[in-house]
Amino acid sequence: QKQLVESGGDLVHNGGSLRLSCASSGFDFGDNTVAWFRQAPGKEREGVACINRRRDTAYADSVKGRFTVSRDNARTTVYLQMDNLIPEDTAVYYCSTSPIMWEATRDCLEYEYDTWGQGTQVTVSS
Repeated sequence: QKQLVESGGDLVHNGGSLRLSCASSGFDFGDNTVAWFRQAPGKEREGVACINRRRDTAYADSVKGRFTVSRDNARTTVYLQMDNLIPEDTAVYYCSTSPIMWEATRDCLEYEYDTWGQGTQVTVSS
């Protein structure tokens, strides 16, 4: 059974850092594209960052320069390094995989994603 498990969420102060991890169970990420999404209370889910098999990455404008997505060589874990956190980053963060490996006309935040983790809470206090 394919599963994704997120971890690393916590309560931090404004300006702090966190590193989230997304581990796969029952499969390896292989050629899949992996993305991080987040959803704050009362808001729609938004794509935050993604990385494809070629390690091409894309970021939401709101996190560019502060967040970094990476994947390990064993192809079982994807990370989201979050620096200079602000209260607006408070949300539940989810990782997800897409069977789309690469498209020339779309960045990976626009792909369709079909496997989701249970989420990890990130809270940034002001």
